[in-house]
Amino acid sequence: MKTLTVNSRKGGAGKTTVSVSLAMAARQAGLKVVLADMDPLRSSSEILRSREEAASMLIEANAGKLWVLQEGCRRNGCDLLIIDTPTQPESDIVQCINHSDLILAVARPTFLDLAAVKETIALVQRTGAPGLVVLNQCPPMRSGEENPVVVEAIERLRFGQLPVAKSVLRSRIAYQHAFASNCGVTEWDAGSDAASDVLRLLAEISRHMLLPRPHRIGRVASVARKGKRRHGTSAVKAMQSALKRLVS
Repeated sequence: MKTLTVNSRKGGAGKTTVSVSLAMAARQAGLKVVLADMDPLRSSSEILRSREEAASMLIEANAGKLWVLQEGCRRNGCDLLIIDTPTQPESDIVQCINHSDLILAVARPTFLDLAAVKETIALVQRTGAPGLVVLNQCPPMRSGEENPVVVEAIERLRFGQLPVAKSVLRSRIAYQHAFASNCGVTEWDAGSDAASDVLRLLAEISRHMLLPRPHRIGRVASVARKGKRRHGTSAVKAMQSALKRLVS
């Protein structure tokens, strides 16, 4: 079993968006996933608690129960535990980092977010754990070229001694529609650009963490991108159909 910690020291950066989106996409890819909501705001729980399978995939916990939680997940054959961390206290964040296989430091490409993410980078470096910086809520590309705001953010992070994920998540309304429907964006709209963003990030993380069949998970991004735009149940069926072919 692998443990993925998703952290941001600044509210609004989108760590819950990243946590929920990756968890639901990984489940669709055939992995057994548990999402641990350790943020006192319980935003991940707010999105997912009304789902029929919530009892088996969503746990509200705190850092003090992390070891017990990990042992329970291992005994139950879990492939991936994703932790949506609190922004404070630092001791809880450090405990999650110390028990993780990979840490995602989430930040928007803004001056204040980039300043705040340096705190997470410092914690990761202090513990020696592997990590990635994930840029979230990025503006769209312009005529096939990366937005200057994103280019500048990547340049500023280049000297932070923590790799920046090649896959970025962009600001898209699909996330709000998905969460309002108590699902991930890959379920709500299989053919959307938002779904493709998430799947590319999942494939990149899978390579870092050596998750089951990472090369096949990566192929789903191109399948989703080529699909027609769909909503609701048809989106779920379309994505599950594609994923079933790729991970079987």
